[in-house]
Amino acid sequence: MPGKTQPQSEMLKGTLDMMILRTLVGGDAHGHTIAKVIEHTSENLLEVEQGSLYPALHRLEDRKWVSSYWGASENNRKAKFYRLTAEGRKQLVRETSRWRQMTRAIGLVMGEEGGAQ
Repeated sequence: MPGKTQPQSEMLKGTLDMMILRTLVGGDAHGHTIAKVIEHTSENLLEVEQGSLYPALHRLEDRKWVSSYWGASENNRKAKFYRLTAEGRKQLVRETSRWRQMTRAIGLVMGEEGGAQ
């Protein structure tokens, strides 16, 4: 898709998990919605492929950071919805802190005053 500059495979490790957790702060969502929210909030710079999204959701579910249930989507189709758990919220806080430290460190290396914020 034009305008997208970074295929999922080039994202930093753990970035997709963090973005999924952050997306679920806004409420329960099924996979398609999660992918669209990430795409929209990144101003269409990031695209989440199903081949990356669903393994990540399964990984997050295995770690008990999200839970899932079956429901009906907005077009009344059966869909699996994901919900952020209390442990997932704690993990999001840890990941956000780590992300900020990493972007600041990279900013410093790249010569940005005070690092990237």
